[in-house]
Amino acid sequence: MAATPDLMSTIVSLCKRRGFIFQSSEIYGGLNSCWDYGPLGVELKRNVKEAWWRSMITNRRDIVGIDASILMHPKVWESSGHLAGFTDPLVDCKKCKSRFRADHLENTDKCPKCGGEFTEVRKFNLMFKTFMGPVEDQSATVFMRPETAQGIFVNFLNVQQSARLKPPFGIGQIGKSFRNEITPGNFTYRTREFEQMEMEFFVPPSEDMQWYEYWKNFRLNWYVNYGIKPDKLRLREHAKDELAHYAKGCADVEYEFPFGWSELEGIANRTDFDLKAHSEGSGKSLAYFDEETKQHYFPYVIEPAAGADRATLAFLVDSYDVEGEGKDARTVLRFHPSLAPIKAAVLPLVKRDGMPEKAEKIYNDLLDNSIKSFYDLNSAIGRRYARQDEAGTPFCITVDSQSLEDDTVTLRERDSREQIRVASSQIVDVISKKLKDSRK
Repeated sequence: MAATPDLMSTIVSLCKRRGFIFQSSEIYGGLNSCWDYGPLGVELKRNVKEAWWRSMITNRRDIVGIDASILMHPKVWESSGHLAGFTDPLVDCKKCKSRFRADHLENTDKCPKCGGEFTEVRKFNLMFKTFMGPVEDQSATVFMRPETAQGIFVNFLNVQQSARLKPPFGIGQIGKSFRNEITPGNFTYRTREFEQMEMEFFVPPSEDMQWYEYWKNFRLNWYVNYGIKPDKLRLREHAKDELAHYAKGCADVEYEFPFGWSELEGIANRTDFDLKAHSEGSGKSLAYFDEETKQHYFPYVIEPAAGADRATLAFLVDSYDVEGEGKDARTVLRFHPSLAPIKAAVLPLVKRDGMPEKAEKIYNDLLDNSIKSFYDLNSAIGRRYARQDEAGTPFCITVDSQSLEDDTVTLRERDSREQIRVASSQIVDVISKKLKDSRK
């Protein structure tokens, strides 16, 4: 289905109606740029994170995971450069009081909303401050992390030595980060509270560019493997004037949202900046000792850093499809089966003749085998199919009159709407195999 200007508003409406995403604190008028994931949304996002973890950690020999604290010693952010340099240029309109990032205003010195004049540009640090302990003074100031990466860097030696790892190797984690964005927006794309899926890959300095190229291609293909349309993805290499001062190279995996091409994740060659900075700031050397050469060196770091919320939004947008027109239109979320919030729906055709009891047994068997399922016996079967299509459920299992005669059920596939008969005793194995095969 072709993108339309109001596609985002349609998806936002669907997300609320079907229980994917709600406005935070909605009954109090909401809190700007903060969102709550509902029953379907939390399963979708969890599946996105599990797919990332499986690909980046579980299925690899050379990467391990950690879960670092959100609150860290304030000197971490001083050494990393976040206290001095993690800022955005900010201007306010003197007339309507609207606030803008100065670097997002294209060749204008007037407010795009009312034509008013701007204030002078001010630097605005994006980190949230809080206080640790009972006294709220400067000595008790700590920051809520703006990225998960620094927790990996300061734990480099702890992980390397305890896991007995030798470069090249990676450390990954998934966790919450916080940025006091000036101009959040576009639904869950830019928010002040979000989850990151980051991995720092430590390599010998002479191997940095080959690993940089490897991770760019690996991460781009990950999205394609989980169903994103290839023509909606691109890898954009940063120009030299875009690079952070410590970066040797950086490329963004971008997706064409209804609001334009926007970053899903960045893959950066951070050189040896971070380990050196924390070594200097802490007084504790984070250099790696190579047993073969008997030399110390600071590994270079290749960092694929993805947003779990942005990825979830991209999978939602990309899966959205409408077949037909008018009253015959069918709305479908064509999620990859591994990402679908509900894997199978169990539907007794009618509420009598033993069909509900048989359907409940199948439903319980699926749950007992860790297959997230849904049981629905209300309304006409066509309407129930439509509800599951709109939720992105890949398989529907219908118990009908034939089921009572030969112990088979109808297995309906979401995308093709093909229906086949399967023995009820085999349905768990059939669904399990289809889900397993979809991961390949």
